[in-house]
Amino acid sequence: MTWRSLLYVPVVEERFVAKAAERGADAVILDCEDSIAPDRKPEARTALAAAVPRARRPGGDVLVRINRPLAMAVADIEAAAAAGADGLVLTKVMGPDHVQLLAELAAPGMKLVALVEEAKALPHLDAIARAHPSLVALGIGGEDLATDLGAEATPDALELPKRLGLVAARGAGILPLGFIGTVAGLSDPEGYRAMLRRSRALGFACATCVHPSQVAVINEEYGPRPEELERARRMVAAFDAALAEGRGAVTFDGQMIDRPIVERAKALLRRG
Repeated sequence: MTWRSLLYVPVVEERFVAKAAERGADAVILDCEDSIAPDRKPEARTALAAAVPRARRPGGDVLVRINRPLAMAVADIEAAAAAGADGLVLTKVMGPDHVQLLAELAAPGMKLVALVEEAKALPHLDAIARAHPSLVALGIGGEDLATDLGAEATPDALELPKRLGLVAARGAGILPLGFIGTVAGLSDPEGYRAMLRRSRALGFACATCVHPSQVAVINEEYGPRPEELERARRMVAAFDAALAEGRGAVTFDGQMIDRPIVERAKALLRRG
């Protein structure tokens, strides 16, 4: 998986769905959950049939964010599968059994993204991340978790759980979704960019956003830059030459490099 940006789109808002494929996001998340009023949930499911193909762009994925109550989740999954969605965003995941249950309802080949949004699920992060082969990403839902913790949705309050989610995801070999910060960013674009840059340096791989203007910023900050790719290629070549001479470490651009550093460079090249 090489997602960088995932753009939320309320599935009942036709004007947003119509432009979703043009926004440049690696994945569009058609939302049937928080952005949909309770009395419009059935309408949202019905809208998926037309919205899924309309929101898809070549090389991109279309996911559906489902509701937590099981009866609603079942109906959402059935509608998403019938519409041909590429995956599901599972909300308020309680534990590995929850993931496994919902995975049984998904269509074959559907990608799953787990969002942990309650304090009681935090001790189960490792098990959740390894719960099913279809799970491709794990994120911490900051706003809901902050509410559950009785905290403000600040970086200080959310840094620990988000880092735990990152470690669990990386340990399971799936994408750590998110960033250390809040969903704000429209009023402070430079602060938003700096927050993404810091989060990527910590190990986050992709992030969701709610406004199209944020897509390009996420793609830039979570994607490899040309100069980074060029340096990575030179590093791998230098290390391969050292190995051919029987050396397991070599000086490169004034830095001593060995296999773990080179593996990070190779991972960057795979993303590029």
